[in-house]
Amino acid sequence: MKGITCKFGGTSLADADCIRAVEAIIRANPDRRFIVPSAPGKRNSGDKKITDLLLAWHDLARKGLDASQPAEIIRDRYTELARELGVSFDIERHLDEIAKQVAVFSTPDFMASRGEFLMGCLLAEYLGATFVDPAECIKFDEEGLLDTRTYELLGRRLQGPGLFVVPGFYGSRPDGSVKTFSRGGSDVSGSIVARAAQADLYENWTDVSGFRMADPRIVPDAKRIEVITYAELRELSYMGASVLHDEAIFPVREPGIPIHILNTKKPDEPGTLIVATRTSKFPVVGIAGRKGFTMIHIEKALMNKERGFGRRVLSVLEEHGVSFEHMPTGIDTISLIVRDDELDNHGPAVIKGIERVCEPDRVTLAPGLAVIATVGQGMNHHIGVASRLCTALAEAGINLRVINQGSSEMNIIIGVEENDLDGAVRAIYNAFADWA
Repeated sequence: MKGITCKFGGTSLADADCIRAVEAIIRANPDRRFIVPSAPGKRNSGDKKITDLLLAWHDLARKGLDASQPAEIIRDRYTELARELGVSFDIERHLDEIAKQVAVFSTPDFMASRGEFLMGCLLAEYLGATFVDPAECIKFDEEGLLDTRTYELLGRRLQGPGLFVVPGFYGSRPDGSVKTFSRGGSDVSGSIVARAAQADLYENWTDVSGFRMADPRIVPDAKRIEVITYAELRELSYMGASVLHDEAIFPVREPGIPIHILNTKKPDEPGTLIVATRTSKFPVVGIAGRKGFTMIHIEKALMNKERGFGRRVLSVLEEHGVSFEHMPTGIDTISLIVRDDELDNHGPAVIKGIERVCEPDRVTLAPGLAVIATVGQGMNHHIGVASRLCTALAEAGINLRVINQGSSEMNIIIGVEENDLDGAVRAIYNAFADWA
């Protein structure tokens, strides 16, 4: 097998006109053979998300309540699509089957997956393609991790000529029940299909023309990133660049399948290409940041002489089920950067635990932190990156709370007050835009 895997997001499949545009994209290149659709997206602000309707249906059915309203909205949506596309899609049969199954499963995964399933069935009929149900060949193990047998199982189903449609977002557990990825997981499905099909390229079609150097809501004229590596993308995605699910790179990274981010509405625009390695004389590829962090700051004289101090600090976090993001240190200090959703309401208990186990001179909790990553594989060969970054923040009047550079020297992580996030991103972007 060779060819191109194409994942189309919900906005690309929102109505019949969108689906016709998707068909035109697929037909424009005979190598586009493996199609991964999401559930149809919202057509306007008044629309209800299909996945949300399905989850509401599940919740009502589990409580023994009338679920006819969400079911009716779903029926109308797919009936309208089928009518406008001129296909004889039997939505009634599918909804009857879903109704029989809805109360069987205690978890909502089965219902959450039905938007993609129905879209896959409809699209396969419209395109004259072979439908492949991911529940039959995308497998998870007992711990909920992707089973590597998936690539062989799915690869066998993708043999032969013509088009194949594999709905995104779900697979199955060892007992055969449906399991979904996290929201946005159709991106991951697309990567899995690309690897199973041994594709030459994975095209991810969405509603933007690739990645920008910075969030366009903060920097409206931010430059488009032409080429970025898997590792650079992972850093930016994790820090808030949300064009692609941050786990979508893992299936394609080992075989080295490039990912091309493209815009369904503007298919001729070049987008962003994601590759294993790139060559560039410019040190910074992008800047991304997000709010919602807290810093735990610990001080103790002669900390560096005390064996096992760091281990004891981390054991307290582990005891309370809290993971940390970054750990900048000094001779007599350790700072732990923790996501607020991880820390939850455990802050006071964590402080008491550190006081009990480590007997520090001082330990404080500082919420309201935003973390920004300045990313680029060229940093370790370019003098003055950190200096330019800090100067830009100083000139913008922004106080730098934390600075940390990873051993890979691919990024510089800084912490600022949440209110300074947008200003800091703009200042850093302006400092490096002429280097990109």
